Amino acid sequence: MSIDKASFRKVCMKKLRKASLSGKKYKEHKIIKSLDKILDEINPKTILFYLPLSFEVDLRALLNKNRKIRKTYVPFMVEESFKMVTYRLPLKRGNFGVYEPKNSLLNIKNVDVAIVPVVGVDSDARRVGFGKGMYDRFFAGLRQKPITIFVQLDACICEEKITDYYDVQADIYITPKQLKYYRKQKYAKSDSLRRGYCHC
Repeated sequence: MSIDKASFRKVCMKKLRKASLSGKKYKEHKIIKSLDKILDEINPKTILFYLPLSFEVDLRALLNKNRKIRKTYVPFMVEESFKMVTYRLPLKRGNFGVYEPKNSLLNIKNVDVAIVPVVGVDSDARRVGFGKGMYDRFFAGLRQKPITIFVQLDACICEEKITDYYDVQADIYITPKQLKYYRKQKYAKSDSLRRGYCHC
């Protein structure tokens, strides 16, 4: 049964809000454990984290661990996209209720690893987000694509291709119950989704 991106987004949002109400800390612990191991294997010099909304995976403990040994960035909203700024306190609530550090004069265009929250994922390993296009515009402005890791409290996967060519594409997808590799890399095994229907 086919589904369009907007309808799939609504289904996934409902699922994520429900997932955030029960056992969130346990789910986050499992995701952080997997992600921590992957970061140790990749050993990047720079990482883009994010500051979470209530139904997103809270990675701040891992962010604080990594900021001691690596350059760690978070998004700072700029018009219809965002720029990377160094994570530092204090934080201030910005657009869409997302907390941000102060702005920076630096215009950083390279990062080794980007950790990205998702609403859903399709068969092409591309991101379904809130529909604002902010991550798509941000990635389009980078000099080269970073290793991109999607994280999600509960898997919401469409096994059809419902995204566009410009939607951000994952190298790795992590949920409490799944760890999927989509690219053949020195750090990863290849894994791909079957096509044909959506399950979420």
